[in-house]
Amino acid sequence: MAPLARAVLLDLDGTLLDTAPDLIGSLNDLRAEQHLAPLPAGQLATVVSHGSGPLVRRGFDIDPSDTRFAGLRKRFLTIYRERVHRETRAFAGMDELLAVLEARHVPWGIVTNKPGWLTRPLVAALGYSERSGCLITGDDLALRKPNPYPVLQACDALNLPPEACVVVGDAQRDVESGQRAGAITLVALFGYVHAEDRVTHWGADGLIGHPLDILNWLEPA
Repeated sequence: MAPLARAVLLDLDGTLLDTAPDLIGSLNDLRAEQHLAPLPAGQLATVVSHGSGPLVRRGFDIDPSDTRFAGLRKRFLTIYRERVHRETRAFAGMDELLAVLEARHVPWGIVTNKPGWLTRPLVAALGYSERSGCLITGDDLALRKPNPYPVLQACDALNLPPEACVVVGDAQRDVESGQRAGAITLVALFGYVHAEDRVTHWGADGLIGHPLDILNWLEPA
């Protein structure tokens, strides 16, 4: 029998929230400043959840060693901070999931590599700050996913052992972090998973197509 969890730990970008519209919008705002035409979302889809560096690299076809790269990345982050929650929303079904978890008194938290100065305003603006049992961001700790330490810290914050928590994410680093921590792991197929991602090779405990599928991995109410 598959293990069952008593708490849920969610990745942010591509799992809890669909942040792609604001990330891609910010990149195209930056391209407009550079007198370049906007890029279609599909051209950026495979890198949108991997942070500002890959987005700028793809958006300008520029290597990080280029002298212009650091300045473009810094300006991108400034633009993104100004519009961080303009179009970002929870994925369909996520708010229903959180309502069920809270009704059952199942704690949930967020574990993300996104830096806190971007994460906290975003989470607060969308009303999740007071609801989540913990929030571990990319600059809270010296180590980030795929290291297990962020997941272990989140479990400690919820006063639960890792084996009692299910880690849900849309990237291999989320699964690896959860696995190394000793947690149950699920791949959110509704997130930023693409055809070239070999999700069945990541070794997760399960693949889910909708947020409410997480309920199947929890101890009975």
